[in-house]
Amino acid sequence: MLECTIEQASTLKKILDAVKELVADANFDCSDAGLSLQAMDNSHVALVALLLRSTAFSPFRCDQNLSLGINLSSFSKILKCANNDDTVTLKADSGVDTINLAFESKNGARQSEYDLKLMDIDSEHLGIPDTPYEATVKMSSAEFQRICRDLRILNESIVIDVTKEGVKFSSSGDLGNGSIFIKSGQSSIDEKDEDTATTITLQSPVSLTFSLKYLCDFAKATPLSNTVTLSLSNDVPLLVEYAVNEVGYIRYYLAPKIGED
Repeated sequence: MLECTIEQASTLKKILDAVKELVADANFDCSDAGLSLQAMDNSHVALVALLLRSTAFSPFRCDQNLSLGINLSSFSKILKCANNDDTVTLKADSGVDTINLAFESKNGARQSEYDLKLMDIDSEHLGIPDTPYEATVKMSSAEFQRICRDLRILNESIVIDVTKEGVKFSSSGDLGNGSIFIKSGQSSIDEKDEDTATTITLQSPVSLTFSLKYLCDFAKATPLSNTVTLSLSNDVPLLVEYAVNEVGYIRYYLAPKIGED
């Protein structure tokens, strides 16, 4: 039996918006530790891993491990029926082919319930090894989203160069070329906001090329966190991580492009 309540529907809405463009159907794995999801996109190019710890919910009850196959688009449509500040209670049980969603307004005056049919999804759970990265960049998530959006007008690929001075994003195509350099230790959004100041941890300089289509999809998680962390190493997938209210995270993994200038 799973029964858990999250205080604001807006949190779940933002999480689904950050995942559903990449993955259509996925298993939510439920345990006493919380809710997790791991899935590849349809092209098997990117991997998304989501964790919401049990502390994200109050109350949280999960008597036995459950795997709930859910169509994320349908889940998102039902969540749109809730106001952003409604509480959302999820209920599911083994042997039942639906998950129950109950919404309640802040003052308790409005309550609504929906049952969403579950799916039987055959998915392989991939082991993600702990990787020591050569370069880690923590920066404003809004700035990262804007950079990806702006440079996509030039090409579908982006080169990320990390040095101790800062991080440079560049792209070139038939239209022309462009680059954006963010200095280490400074905030490009608001000089007074130390939380979004760009910080770089560097073992050695890195220069890698990635698909902008995927990075733009990853950046849909921007509303969840003021900052994003990019972890890069040669010959291993890029890790793009957004924290979720200190009770979880969304991590995206994307292999670098090979053989591009």
